[in-house]
Amino acid sequence: MSQIPQMTDEQLQAEVTAWLDANWDAATKKSRHNVEAGLKGWLKAAFEARWSVPRWPVEWYGRGLSNEQAKIVERAFAKVGAPGTGLDRTNLAANTMLTYGQDSLKRDLLQKFLTSEGSNYCLLYSEPGAGSDLASVRCRAERQGDNFVVNGQKVWTSGARTADYGMLIARTNWDVPKHKGISFFVIPMNQPGIDIRPLHQITGDAHFNEVFLDNAIVPAANMLGAEGDGWKVLQTALAYERLVMGEGAGERRQGSFKDNRVSLVALAREAGCLDDPLIRQEIARATAYRQLNTLNMARAKAEMAQGTSSPIMSLGKLAMSRILHEDARVMTAILGASSMLDGEGNPRPADVNYRTFNAYMTSIGGGTDQIQRNIIGERVLGLPREVELDRDVPFRESRAVTG
Repeated sequence: MSQIPQMTDEQLQAEVTAWLDANWDAATKKSRHNVEAGLKGWLKAAFEARWSVPRWPVEWYGRGLSNEQAKIVERAFAKVGAPGTGLDRTNLAANTMLTYGQDSLKRDLLQKFLTSEGSNYCLLYSEPGAGSDLASVRCRAERQGDNFVVNGQKVWTSGARTADYGMLIARTNWDVPKHKGISFFVIPMNQPGIDIRPLHQITGDAHFNEVFLDNAIVPAANMLGAEGDGWKVLQTALAYERLVMGEGAGERRQGSFKDNRVSLVALAREAGCLDDPLIRQEIARATAYRQLNTLNMARAKAEMAQGTSSPIMSLGKLAMSRILHEDARVMTAILGASSMLDGEGNPRPADVNYRTFNAYMTSIGGGTDQIQRNIIGERVLGLPREVELDRDVPFRESRAVTG
């Protein structure tokens, strides 16, 4: 398809509504006995109809819509409860690849990432000595013909055990300052040189992993951006991650209370303390935080053009961290002494305890709260940069290497 005729808002609304009316109910009926297959089939259908990434250009599976018209599509999908659109905002791997990937790589992988056809991905960023300071990564990628050979260790990698690809940052040049010697790759995860070991969390989950790379192979064609320019690519990828986390991707959505905006009121009513003025004030404050973050994220989305990064994302990500901790604190206050209970026989306290522990994931993942404050201070408020004595020295002479 070379182009799509421009539409008025009314014409676009009519087209997406008619398409959903014709396809969504049929897709949900087909998926009742096989939810996973049904979801993949639906995502493929949405992709083929060009609803997955409506803001993207036509030549790359989109419709070339403005942000405002893309919101019409998103609202139509949300109205019927259908997933599969808005991936031009939320799919970190696909958006980063669209901006920085070679055309051959995009033709090979973009459709897979947008339809979940064997393309689960993980983020191979943090290392034992490079968490808050990602520019200090020591995982090494060395060129050998048409491939790079990768050696090193990554940690806190979500979803590594089921990932088909990893979004990898590795050092390709040790003789330039730390931010300039990093390259960004899309590495196949299903190969002998990659060993994945789960990390068990305080919640009882094991979402995170250690990943050891021992002579793992990644094609040179799988590099995003130019060699040594991976820090720039990473900033774009992190911006999309913070956007998603700022919208609450780290929240627990299990149990009876799937929407935290209502769950505080429902929990207080159930506990018989909704008339308590102090509890009501705490609920109002927590609800106000959420509403403020919703408005801030709308601002961030409006400012963030395709393939760029915005420091405003750090505000949303930091705010969501505070919201999750605040919700857990208010829920604990509502339950009172019973919040010390746990286990299957105490579903409400167990849910609140899980939320309390799980809130720390958002405080750490995607850049710690402290890192977000640094970004906000420097890039939003214009405060002086934090002193980095090794910022401009060759990486092999930096403290990360010499100790």
